Amino acid sequence: MASLEEILDRARIHAETVVGPQVGQWNLDSRWPRAASDLAAAEGLLGLYAPVEWGGQGLPLAEGVRVYEELGKADGAYAFALSMHNICTYAACGFGGDRFKEAWARELTSGRRLANFALTEPQGGSDPGTMLTRARINGDGTWTVHGKKAWVALGEEAAVYFTVVKTSDEPGHGDMAMVAIPAGTPGLALGPAYPTPSYRFLPHTDLTLEGVVVPEENVILPPGQGLQGALTAIDIARVSIASGCCGLMQTALDTALAYTRDRKMFGGTALDRDGIQWMLGEVATDLEASRLLYRRAAECLGTPEGTVMAAHAKRFVPDAALRAATACTQALGGMGLVETYGLDRLSRLAQMLKVVDGTTEICRVVIGRHLRKRAAGLPAVPVPRGYGEN
Repeated sequence: MASLEEILDRARIHAETVVGPQVGQWNLDSRWPRAASDLAAAEGLLGLYAPVEWGGQGLPLAEGVRVYEELGKADGAYAFALSMHNICTYAACGFGGDRFKEAWARELTSGRRLANFALTEPQGGSDPGTMLTRARINGDGTWTVHGKKAWVALGEEAAVYFTVVKTSDEPGHGDMAMVAIPAGTPGLALGPAYPTPSYRFLPHTDLTLEGVVVPEENVILPPGQGLQGALTAIDIARVSIASGCCGLMQTALDTALAYTRDRKMFGGTALDRDGIQWMLGEVATDLEASRLLYRRAAECLGTPEGTVMAAHAKRFVPDAALRAATACTQALGGMGLVETYGLDRLSRLAQMLKVVDGTTEICRVVIGRHLRKRAAGLPAVPVPRGYGEN
């Protein structure tokens, strides 16, 4: 088993030598770079949280999420895709039954097969209470699934879809479950890839399920546990996205620093100007704060604070990344618009990372709920004598 430092070093080298030099061509080709994800798997980056006995690295969540900061320096969408696969691998190895793990665990940790987490529906967005996907539990233990999911990352590149379903028509979340549905199962169909110009290489599609039958061993979380499992996955995803955003911010800042250091103007360099220093200093402060916030949130995953800390990280860090990309573009002046420097792409990636797995506004809702609960337990504030009296 490799140490965290070794894994982070592997991720850094993978980002520098594989992702960064090729991501432009990947977008032109509009195809998932399977050769690259195979190389990532060989470095242990597709089984970060899985036990060693199943081919994983055995890292705790608080450590494993730091990998996406390294990958995010090269491309935030690529880091996002690998983080989703790792969340599914975590679910498979942590909650799947023995027969499922025997069939799938090593396939996922080795990267021979990729996985997706399917929760969002076309009509529901961030509200799982509107979920329409239904699973009927048959007499022989199999499940028959009908419904439709949206924003299915990796699309047809995935070999299995970890799908959240309802098992009755009763309102509420008490009947939700999670099942793993293999690609190619009769009744499963994928729509065309969404037109996403910032990351064409990462397909997102709709997933339609019409009479899809899955065996009992593919039930990852039984009825009553599906919602909590989905929320846990979202918490991990939000912290992972914040991690990747820090990598994006570092790349934007380094690009601006290198350019303004060499840009001659007014008898010195652009970086000698107070205005440029202050602009990039704001980015540097945001980056340091973002690192502290996502790493603190990662430490809280799985604790009572985990959900609200993940929301804090997802609310703050992608916003900071978008500000950073904008400020660093401005620091280059007109050259910031030139494709060679990549700052326009970083801006669009930051915007994407603000939206996926809970928009900034949804995270504010989560934080607001937490504040209301805290307020309910606080003692009343003393009112000075004479104020508020009838």
